[in-house]
Amino acid sequence: MTHYHYSKSTKRGIIIFTILLVLIFILPDLIQYFRPKPEVKLEQWTTVEKEVTGKLNRQTGFSYRNTWKKKAYSKPLSKFNPNEYTLEQWMALGLSEKQSAIVLKFTSRKIYSNEELKRIFVISDEFYSLIKDSTVYPERPKNFDKQTEYKLEQKLVHIDINRADLDEVLKAGEISFFDAKQIIRLRDELGGFYSTGQLSEVWQATPEKITVWEKYIQIDPENIRKLNINTASAKELSHHPYISWNLANSLVKLRSQNGFYKELRDIKKSVLMTEELFEKLKFYLKVEE
Repeated sequence: MTHYHYSKSTKRGIIIFTILLVLIFILPDLIQYFRPKPEVKLEQWTTVEKEVTGKLNRQTGFSYRNTWKKKAYSKPLSKFNPNEYTLEQWMALGLSEKQSAIVLKFTSRKIYSNEELKRIFVISDEFYSLIKDSTVYPERPKNFDKQTEYKLEQKLVHIDINRADLDEVLKAGEISFFDAKQIIRLRDELGGFYSTGQLSEVWQATPEKITVWEKYIQIDPENIRKLNINTASAKELSHHPYISWNLANSLVKLRSQNGFYKELRDIKKSVLMTEELFEKLKFYLKVEE
């Protein structure tokens, strides 16, 4: 066995080196431990500060407990004609910018009573009850009758959405370029619309937008493009937004096993076909041998 012999100076150096290593590792903790702790003062608000803060909160409606709540409606400071109110004034009463814009669309054609105001769908019962006693209206023109109202409606551009191109949709000035493109894109993917209810499936559609679109859009289900369930491949069927790949594959397998479909209702034999889905797909499928 080999024995190592160290001189005194070497041993002393090893000891000093070891002590330095230990100090390097524990010195920061020792300093932190013996450092005086800062005194934390929890100062209470004075009575004056509390009163001022409370007054500001009442004026602005601010509270840490209810910051998540929606903005409250405000009562008009004086009598007003809803037909003359601006976007900013409606917003000052508590409506959102979108809601205010919708109200302006209705008042731009003039309203003459609280009954007409209440029929605007963005006017909630709570908001209506707050403003109804402050409204004043001009007299309804003597020549204003149902026939006049009908003639005004007839001036709208009515679009057969299942046949219209982008330019024709844009003739309805209240449908934006972006929305017109999205409506046509979904129509082409589906093969056509069978109901205005499908407009809710348009990308970035909102109830407010749909209300505007429905004034211009007409739907003729006869112009829907249909897939022949007896000749379409699984790939062709799966391209339809309402048909998943699994369902398309199931319908083609059923056809291979049982022969051509005799009636459209025969597709209900697929375990993946629900009654709700069938009611939608019946507009887009046909049976031809």
